[in-house]
Amino acid sequence: MPETLLEQHAEALRLFGGYVRAVADDQWAAPTPCTEWNVRELVNHVTGEQLWIPPLVAEGRSVEEVGDELSGDLLGADPVAAWDRAAAAARAAFAAPGALDRTVRLSYGPALGSAYCSELTADCVVHAWDLARAIGAEDRLPDGLVEFSIKEVMPYAEGLAASGAYAPPVDIPAGADAQTRLLALVGRRR
Repeated sequence: MPETLLEQHAEALRLFGGYVRAVADDQWAAPTPCTEWNVRELVNHVTGEQLWIPPLVAEGRSVEEVGDELSGDLLGADPVAAWDRAAAAARAAFAAPGALDRTVRLSYGPALGSAYCSELTADCVVHAWDLARAIGAEDRLPDGLVEFSIKEVMPYAEGLAASGAYAPPVDIPAGADAQTRLLALVGRRR
């Protein structure tokens, strides 16, 4: 199972990274389906999520100990390079021996590294769709990542909306495909 989870995480990072590389110079301020973020802010958010992994998983620090070290603009003058560094560091931290079995001290309490990796994988998949939509790219997500993300998000979809992490779920149309179901769970419409 860990190899599968690590592969899913790596695939989600590649997917998002492909969209980051596709952002045109004049698209960084474009709106996204995440109404509070433009393209640059969305990429900054997902980059930041990856940057949290090494201190929390590899170093064993808590969210409180990291504090505001990872606040603000994390992309600098070269967003693609910033993303690539963050993704590589995240992959390395989760792939380290025992990382998925470690307890990670998150803002909402302790969790296994594997649960944290699953959560961030699903989040990266959803935000890849957001980024694709924002830049006008092909937004069809890989089936395996969609199925993985549905299984991850389904048990706590209602709580995500209450936490402010996502918009409230929307009604799932009859006969909807898996991607439409996933997007509906996190408050998005195709």
